[in-house]
Amino acid sequence: MSNDRTPITGPIPLHVETTPTAVVLDMQALTRLVVADVLDALLNPEDTGTWDRLQALAEQPAATDTRLPFEELVEQLADAASSKVPLYGTKALELAELLSRAAGPKPVPHQLRRAS
Repeated sequence: MSNDRTPITGPIPLHVETTPTAVVLDMQALTRLVVADVLDALLNPEDTGTWDRLQALAEQPAATDTRLPFEELVEQLADAASSKVPLYGTKALELAELLSRAAGPKPVPHQLRRAS
């Protein structure tokens, strides 16, 4: 497996990795952006509603039969968080090329030995 750690640069760098069965997009920068968005929503001094909902959720007994308040908070925070990765100029083509190389056919090790 080849892991070309050259990122697709931009506001949110992307790294393409390969495993024996998949192509993996490493979007650590997007994860950091999402976490920052969630913290901004929780710590907004002008609208403490999200923080209040988190506190109320934390005070509920652990044996609650319903996950609805948790799921509603997840939905609210997901709506507040970043989810898009802009690719400007030729960056989409660079990503397509990296994905094409990573996902393309590769010789299986036993096939390499037979060819020799």
